[in-house]
Amino acid sequence: MTLRLGFVVGATPDRWARAWRERSREPIELVPLTEAEQVDGVRDGELDMALVRLPVGSVGDVLHCVRLYDEVPVVVAGHEHLVAAADPEGVSLADLADEQLVLPHPSGWTPAAAQLDWPPMTPAEAVETVAAGTGIAILPMSVARLHARKDVVSRPVTDLEPTTVALVWRIDRDSERTQAFVGVVKGRSANSSRG
Repeated sequence: MTLRLGFVVGATPDRWARAWRERSREPIELVPLTEAEQVDGVRDGELDMALVRLPVGSVGDVLHCVRLYDEVPVVVAGHEHLVAAADPEGVSLADLADEQLVLPHPSGWTPAAAQLDWPPMTPAEAVETVAAGTGIAILPMSVARLHARKDVVSRPVTDLEPTTVALVWRIDRDSERTQAFVGVVKGRSANSSRG
């Protein structure tokens, strides 16, 4: 039986999939997911587990959730934007107060300036929009790197909370197999016990 692992854009499941293949005779299938659908496949049983970007709504009584790592938020802007001249160490939200945010941020933060009514966009479309010189986007660093282009720059946002990548699976589908994969992502050796 194949272990089906979903992963949200920007998450990198390759090292864990490689370790799984070394330890298990069971094949693993990696399934890319958008943030909008990141837990749907787990909830409906089509995926065994998923690497998601928190928050994902209530997981409570339905899903187990193991936090894995945090991602630095970065602002992405056109290469001629003022952000390009900013300190490479980062900018603050106050520095971005007069900007147009082309993609809503999960934290709910928006600049103080009156915002245009932007159509829904994927991160790739948001980067394309800011590359044209219109507005900014705030993305996890891994997503910004995935969509990096020569005509955009990115800088860390120093006072915005990081996003967290986590592993989720259904409580009612917890098994030795799922715990074996949890062991892989937590860095347990093949011979160590659960804990």
